[in-house]
Amino acid sequence: MTEFLVRLKQRKLVQWTLAYIAAAFALLQGVDIVAQRFGWPDQVEKLLILVLAIGFLVALVLAWYHGERGAQKVSGTEIVILALLLAIGGGLLWGYERIAPNAGAVVAARSPDAAQRNPGTIIPNSVAGATSSGLRVALAAAPAIPIPAKSIAVLPFENLSEDRGNAYFADGMQDLILTKLADIGDLKVISRTSTAKYESHPDNLKAIAQQLGVAAILEGSVQKAGNQVLINVQLIDARSDNHLWAESYQRTLDNIFGVEGEVAQKVADALKAKLTSTEQQNVTAIPTQNTAAYNWYLKADYQAHKAFDAQDGAEFELAESDYRKAIALDPGFALARAQLAYWKMVRHWFVAPLPPGELAKVKAAIDSTLAIAPDLPDAHLALGYYYYWGYRRYAEAAKQFERVLQLAPNNVEALGGLAFIERRRGQWPQALATLQRALLIAPRDAEMLGEYGWTLCITRRYAEAEQVLMRALTIEPGKTNNQDALWTTRLIGLGDAQGARNAYVPLPGWRLDASENIGDAGDVDGLINPIVYPDVFERHFDKALLAWNSAPVNTDAEQLTRRAARVAIQVIAGRQPAIQSECAQLKPPLDAELAKNPDVIGNLQQVAWVDLCLGRNADAIAAARRASEVMSVERDAYFGVYTLAGLAEVEAHAGAKDDSLKLIRQLLDMQAGEAMSTERLQRDPVWDPLRGDPRFQALLKDHADAKPVAAASGAAS
Repeated sequence: MTEFLVRLKQRKLVQWTLAYIAAAFALLQGVDIVAQRFGWPDQVEKLLILVLAIGFLVALVLAWYHGERGAQKVSGTEIVILALLLAIGGGLLWGYERIAPNAGAVVAARSPDAAQRNPGTIIPNSVAGATSSGLRVALAAAPAIPIPAKSIAVLPFENLSEDRGNAYFADGMQDLILTKLADIGDLKVISRTSTAKYESHPDNLKAIAQQLGVAAILEGSVQKAGNQVLINVQLIDARSDNHLWAESYQRTLDNIFGVEGEVAQKVADALKAKLTSTEQQNVTAIPTQNTAAYNWYLKADYQAHKAFDAQDGAEFELAESDYRKAIALDPGFALARAQLAYWKMVRHWFVAPLPPGELAKVKAAIDSTLAIAPDLPDAHLALGYYYYWGYRRYAEAAKQFERVLQLAPNNVEALGGLAFIERRRGQWPQALATLQRALLIAPRDAEMLGEYGWTLCITRRYAEAEQVLMRALTIEPGKTNNQDALWTTRLIGLGDAQGARNAYVPLPGWRLDASENIGDAGDVDGLINPIVYPDVFERHFDKALLAWNSAPVNTDAEQLTRRAARVAIQVIAGRQPAIQSECAQLKPPLDAELAKNPDVIGNLQQVAWVDLCLGRNADAIAAARRASEVMSVERDAYFGVYTLAGLAEVEAHAGAKDDSLKLIRQLLDMQAGEAMSTERLQRDPVWDPLRGDPRFQALLKDHADAKPVAAASGAAS
């Protein structure tokens, strides 16, 4: 051993090794610079690294052979110099390539379906340490795509005003410029929801551009002091870090109108984008020339986004008040009128439903706005969501969203609306393709990415769904909508109860009000509650009942929910005889609640399971069937599967095995992976009444190799 070390010291192996590494490092640095300039694919650098790794082994052999022919002592000075060069070079590379820290929360996208999977602030343990670096588009198993030269992300503008209360002005200017750019079809423009998490002037533009899939970055700052406004903007080629264009705008509030259009035009010119005549008109259009109205509009827009993040009705009222002030000062301010209508529909869907009279006023306001500005994308967007969120008139809504995309091809809210309508109409390949299109301009949008993962779950692509949802939770760890989707993917799709529990760390709120928590109402797992259903799934019935004792019950409705859930658990466990008295006492208040709200799915479901407990099987089936009629798959392919699954569950326990098996087969033949899978049928005790039936086992065998739906051919990825 000692002789070997002496011989090793005599040879210049260390010097050869360090020299080779230093040369390889320098070569990779040079190739990286050239690759960025000419847009070479990543595979070139990967191949070079592989060749250099093989060459390293060859170099060691040659070094040993060289030392054998002429032993030389290793110079300590040489080793120190090479080591220092290597350390400095590695440090520089790390500083140049480091990925942006995940600072701040992503602004939630305005997802039309998110209202029915409640928001929260939960950080799942399973994704707490994950990283999202190096992503170009947020799709699972998606091939890398070329970054278009005419692509841009507008980072949040920095507020340089001494008055921090002027943040709304900087935010509003960025949003107006972004909206103008989104109207240009020749550009790929990243959505606000994907850029909001970044700093105004980050050091690592190249990494950010790769994450967002763009070639250029627009940075800006706004300084407002009294009547004076200074706006600085600069357009940067993120691949080379070269400035493509920069300009300062020194304005007063009474002549600031149109700056956003000027900036958008200069950016389009710098990126060599071609504008149609309609796009040219939209970019140069000035929404108002009333200084005070303009200022109130910017405040309203800022407040509306704040209200959406908080899901707070009072915050929405503040935003609506500011919009009305802007409109009162300039009745022809079409953009303000359209945005007011849009945000009223957002509030209707996500916070509190508007009465029919208020919905009629929204429609009248949209119609009058379109009379003023027939080609305003924001007005058509508001009308689309009026039809969708207000009345589920999908065809009319889709027509409006398509019109928005004709006028503003980069409008992610319109793409999202189309995708969610396609889901509700059962057009699953189209929905996946449209969501992929949306993710190209919203790659860091945790909500949109979560909806894509959720749709994969529905179409029984569970492994892909889990990957996508984990990625969405990495981007925004506290989004309960995505945790709900991950819970469903793991428990219902994969039969993994512990994995489902890990989707919620710590546990979310119980969400107890059956009249408000639409969610997966109809399916027994929604009634029993996601917090405890994994215990039921694993037949730990007493543990599930004990957990309900700690539920924060504060109202009579919540008390009814808890009592009905406990009944359902014990019916599944086969303990009906022991709870007859409890069920008899619970029946009258549930019937009274149902009489007041006869079409509330949660109430119908509670009545059905209490009727099962009391042996009133025909009544139980009737209540469950009514729920499936209120929210049928024909009306809504997205949520109708829950009530259909709930009916099958009730029929199974009511002795109507033929009908239950028929519905199960129907659900397995549909894209209903969020409610029905072979894994669930094999493990969930809710199906125990059917387990000994040969037809049930045959059904499992027939669907064991069911193929999931794929995205439409030619879809963007």
